[in-house]
This record gives sequence, C-alpha cells and structure tokens, in this order.
Amino acid sequence: MRTLHRFVVVKRELSQKAKLSIYRSIFVSTLTYGHELWVMTERTRSWVRAAEMSFLRRVAGLSLRDRVRSSAIQEELGVEPLLLRVERSQMRWLGHLVRMDMPCPTGGTCPERLPGEVFRACPSGRRPPGRPRTHWRDYVSRLAWERLGIPPDEMEEVAGEREVWASLLRLLPRDPTPDKR
Repeated sequence: MRTLHRFVVVKRELSQKAKLSIYRSIFVSTLTYGHELWVMTERTRSWVRAAEMSFLRRVAGLSLRDRVRSSAIQEELGVEPLLLRVERSQMRWLGHLVRMDMPCPTGGTCPERLPGEVFRACPSGRRPPGRPRTHWRDYVSRLAWERLGIPPDEMEEVAGEREVWASLLRLLPRDPTPDKR
C-alpha cells in the first residue's frame, strides 16, 4: 500500500479519474481481501476507515489540516464508503450460506456443501478462559438486526428468499456511525 501511495497517489501527472480507477481496482480489492468472513470490531472499522480516507484524501489533494469531512470527500469523488460495501458483501454471503441447504431448482436437494455445513455446525468442547470471541454468525445476525431491522430468529427465513434478501441489501442505509472528520 505504501508503494501504491508513493508511485500513484502523489504523482501529479496522473489524473484524478486514473487514481480513482486504481483505487477501485487495486486498493479496494487488496484492502478487503477475504472480508466476507471478517468480524468487524470497532478497531477493525477504524483501521479500514483510516486506510480508505488516507488514500482518498490524497487523491482529492487534501490533508487532515484542511479539516474536510470524510463524507464530503467521498461524495465529491463519487465513492461509496468501504465499510458499507463490506457490510453489504457480508450480508450477501450470509444469504448464500442460508440458501445452501435449500432444495435444488431441478428437484430434490443439493448435496451439502462445506461452507453451509460449517455455518450450521455447533462445535463442542472446552473453550479457553476469558471473554468468548464473537462468532461470525452472531456478528451478522446483530448486523442484520441493526442495519436492516430483521430479528435474529427471522434472519435465516428472510435470507432464504433470494429476491427479498437482494432488495433489502440494495436498500442498506449508509454507515450509521458519525463522521469524525
């Protein structure tokens, strides 16, 4: 990422359009690799937001001293917040997992697939001492409740309906956390 900053973002010869193209094709895909299975803690959210805005501020030709809000920069550049994209993708993956044990369109049932089996698994055994880690399933059910208003006990039923789930994800509101800058 540092090399990308050094050779792309600070170069005045490249247009803003070219820099945004590099942002969308290289930066976003590198930063969010494997994001469907992340459990987004406040620390992770902060890191992602800081990395994204560092890149976008430089593309816009601004610094932190200019005191321009992150949302204003994103709006000016026409960029969707990265955290919103991550949440939407995580919810889309949840829909795929829920539908993995649904009957096949050709009739009968599809053979169980490993991701679906892991999603439904309830491991047993002793856990290490201390606060339990947040499970991905618990995280996405809380996310569905907070962002879409779907209660955890109804989440799998709603996610099982492909068209309904897709329309809900298109209506996913922007990040509710306040903009700090």
